[in-house]
This record gives sequence, C-alpha cells and structure tokens, in this order.
Amino acid sequence: MATFTPQSSEARFHALRLFPGQEVFSQLHAFVQQHQLQAAWIAGCTGSLTNVALRYAGREETTLLTGTWEVISLNGTLELTGEHLHLAVSDPQGTMLGGHMMTGCTVRTTLELVIGELTGLAFSRQPCTVSGYDELVISSR
Repeated sequence: MATFTPQSSEARFHALRLFPGQEVFSQLHAFVQQHQLQAAWIAGCTGSLTNVALRYAGREETTLLTGTWEVISLNGTLELTGEHLHLAVSDPQGTMLGGHMMTGCTVRTTLELVIGELTGLAFSRQPCTVSGYDELVISSR
C-alpha cells in the first residue's frame, strides 16, 4: 500500500446560509464554483431539512426520507470537480440516521454553514484500486 506525505496550508473561512426550499448540493456546488474553492471542507453546519437523501454504508441505492429533520452533523471535503460529504440527522423523536449525503436534501428552516478553504492545496478525485471508488488526491497549487 502506498504511503503519503502530509501537506499543510494556510486556511480561510467562508460563511453561507441556505434558505427554505433550497437543495443543498446544488447550492454548495454553486458556492464552490463562484468562489473557485479548490480544497475546501465543511467546518461547521447547523439547521434543518425536509427532505434527506442518504446512501447508507455498503449500499449503492439512495434512501429518500421526508419529514422534519435536524442536522446533527455535515462534514466532508469539497472541490471544483466533486465532493465527499457525510450527513447525520435526527427525527422529532431524536432517532439519528446518517450516511453519505446525496443530491435531494432540501432545507426546512435554515442551513448555516462555515466552509474552510486550504489556500495552498488543491483536491481532486481519482480512481483508487484499493477502495474501488474515486478517492481524494491532494496536491500543492
């Protein structure tokens, strides 16, 4: 298995608020493109969703949920050509669900995000023979 040299970078932060009815992925993609974020991550997120789209571990299909969901956690990486995001939500009884966030998550009341950007690095995705998925590649810019 290959070994990788850690890379460091200065960082800056962006704040973003999404409004009721907005689809999260499309808004994040637009924000990344508008600000040309080459190596970003979700530094913080709070809010609620009416529609949740998750891909559970070890599954290929997307599970769609409708209702009232509080965002407990949204984390992962973002770049100009892709992303890898995981979402954890809770229902009105406090039951939590989580998985790989997919297109189709819709804001209920608000979604407040802080997005970090590593200004000296660039992220990309390349096929990985070990995992079988397109995985993160980190390079200097």
